[in-house]
Amino acid sequence: MRHLRQLLELSLLIFVLGSCTQRSEKARIPKQYSIEQLYENLSVYGSGFNADETKLLIGSNSSGIYNVYELNISDTLTKPLTSSTKESFFAVNYLPKSSKFLYSADNGGDENSHLFLKSESDTGAIDLTPWPKSTNNFFGWSADKKSMYIISNNRNPQFFDLLKLDTASWKPVMVYQNDSGLDPGGISKSERYIALTKSITSDKNELYLFDTKNKKMTRLSIDNEATWNPMAFEKNDSIMYYTTSDGSEFTYLVKYHINSGKAEKFFEDKWDVAYMALSENEGFHTVFINEDGKNKVLLFDHITGQPVEFPEIKDGDVLGVDISESEKNLLLTVGSSTSPQNLYVYNLDKKNLKQLTSTLNKAIDQNDLVKAEVVRYKSFDGREIPAIYYRPLQADNENKAAALVYVHGGPGGQSRIGFSNSIQFLVNHGYAVLAVNNRGSSGYGKTFYKMDNRDHSNGDLKDCIWGKKWLAQQNYIDSTAIGIYGGSYGGCMVLGALAFHPEEFKVGVDLFGVANWLRTLRSIPAYWESGRKALYEEMGDPYSADSVRLKNISPLYNYQTINKPLIVFQGANDVRVLPIESDEIVAGVKNNGVPVEYVVFPDEGHGFVKKENQITTAKRTLEFLDKYLKPIK
Repeated sequence: MRHLRQLLELSLLIFVLGSCTQRSEKARIPKQYSIEQLYENLSVYGSGFNADETKLLIGSNSSGIYNVYELNISDTLTKPLTSSTKESFFAVNYLPKSSKFLYSADNGGDENSHLFLKSESDTGAIDLTPWPKSTNNFFGWSADKKSMYIISNNRNPQFFDLLKLDTASWKPVMVYQNDSGLDPGGISKSERYIALTKSITSDKNELYLFDTKNKKMTRLSIDNEATWNPMAFEKNDSIMYYTTSDGSEFTYLVKYHINSGKAEKFFEDKWDVAYMALSENEGFHTVFINEDGKNKVLLFDHITGQPVEFPEIKDGDVLGVDISESEKNLLLTVGSSTSPQNLYVYNLDKKNLKQLTSTLNKAIDQNDLVKAEVVRYKSFDGREIPAIYYRPLQADNENKAAALVYVHGGPGGQSRIGFSNSIQFLVNHGYAVLAVNNRGSSGYGKTFYKMDNRDHSNGDLKDCIWGKKWLAQQNYIDSTAIGIYGGSYGGCMVLGALAFHPEEFKVGVDLFGVANWLRTLRSIPAYWESGRKALYEEMGDPYSADSVRLKNISPLYNYQTINKPLIVFQGANDVRVLPIESDEIVAGVKNNGVPVEYVVFPDEGHGFVKKENQITTAKRTLEFLDKYLKPIK
C-alpha cells in the first residue's frame, strides 16, 4: 500500500508556521454547490501525441467512468474512441504510426488489468494479454517502434516478467524472467541493459544492471540504508540515470557511466528529486521535484544542461510534461487546488501556449472554492508535522466551523496540494479540512519517512490527534466538533483513533480502512510478493511473534471502546483491504449500540472510480457529518 500511484494535483504553495492561521479578509458566505455540480467537473489526462502531432490520446471521465478520447489540437474538440458504460477504460498510447490505440481495463476494480488494442471504427477490441487472473502493464515501445514491452505476472502470479510483443503478430517473447523478485525498472534502447530493483525494507532497496549480452548482473546500490530507482538510459548504452537517497535525507539524481562504472551526482535539490525523463531524441530532459507537498517540474536542454523556461500559467502549477517525438511540442498537465487539472500544448519554436481543456464546471465560480495552504504544527514530542489545510470561507469567530482531520493512504503516502471534489465539497459546505502528513509520510526526508516503522497506531496516530488540537486552537473552529476522515491506511487510522482514543474525535469517516492487520498482511495480493518482506519489515511479520503487536493495534480487536458515530464505505471487489474487514468492524461497533452507517459498492475495488459512486460517497458523508458533527446553532 506504500507505493500506490497517485495523480499529482497541486496549487500555490503558502507556508504558514506556528499554531494558528489568520485570514485578513472578512469571512463571507460562498455560493454553495451540490455534489452533482462538483462532479460535473472533469478529470482528464493525456497519453501522448499522434504521429503528425495534430491530435492527442486522452482519458476522461465525462461519461461517468473513464473512457478513451481523441482531442484535436487545432480546435480542441474531442471525440470518443470507446463508450464503456460498465468498466473504466484507461488510455495508454497510440500504436506508433497508426490511429489505433491501446487502453487498459480490469473487471470491477479487481486489479487484473489487461491491455487492449482498438481503432475508432472497431466495434470491439483485441485483448493483447488474454491471460486469466493476470496483471499486465504497458512498459514502453522498442526503439524501432515495431514492438511493445509489457510487464506481466501471467507466468508466476508472484513476480512480474518483462515481455516483448511485436506489433505484427502480438506474440509475447520473454525478455527477462523474474524468478527472485528483481523487478524490471527500465530497459535500454538497444535492449542490452535492463535496470532491476529489489525491495529490502520500506526504506531500502537494491539496484542492479543486467547485461543481456554477457549475462552479467552488476549491483549499483550499496548496503547503506537508502533507496535506488532507475530513471532513464541514453541511446548509446553508455549512460544510465537513477535517483538515490544514499548519504542524504532526500533523493537526488545520479549519472552512471556504464562502461567505467563511475557514478556522479547530476542534480539535487533540498527536496526529493522524484523523477527524471529523457525526450525521444535526447534534446531535453525533465526533472520532477516533490517540493513540500507540491510538484515542481524543470525542463533542461540535455546537450547544454541549460534550463528551458516554461510559459507562465496564472494560478497554475505544471504537474507533468510529455515531449513530442519531434521535440517541438510539449503536452503540459496543469492544476491547482481550486481547479481540476487541464491540458495545454506548448510549441517550443513559436513560444505559443494553448489551453486544450476546461475541466471546471462553468456553473462553479472558482472564487467560491478554497485555496489549500501548507501549515505546520508541533506534535506530542515537539516534532513539526506538515499538513495541507482548507479553511472554509464562511468561518469566523461568530460562525465557528466544524472540522475534519484527513489522513492519507499508505503507510507512507502523502497528502499534497491539489484539487479534490470531495474535499472542496465539504469545505464549501462549511467544514475545515486538515490533511495531515503524519510521521511516516513520504516527501519529508528518509528520517521522517521511517519514524512510524513498527510503531503504527502510536506516533503516527498521535500526530493526527495533535492535528486535532491545532484545529481546536483556531478561534473560528468549534473545538467540540472535530472528526477524523481517511481511506485505506488512513481508514485504519480513523478506526484506531475511535478505538484507542475514544474521546478525541466526535465522529469517524472510514473508506475501506484496514481493521485487522493480521488478516490484511496475510492476504496481500500474490503480485506484491517482491515487496511483501519490505512491508512485513515495516509493519511486522504476521506469522511471527509480531502477531501479538499486530493484533493489539488492530481496531477489530478493540472495537468495544468505540463510542462515536461511524460511517464506512467499501468496495466489494477490493483485493487489498478485503470487504470482510469492513463487515466485521461495522458489526462490532453496532453491537456497542453506536450509530453506524455502511455503504458497499458492488462494482468497485480499492478506491472508487465511478462518478456515481463518488457522488454517493460524498453525499452520504455530508449527510452523516451534518447529523452527527456540525455544531448546533
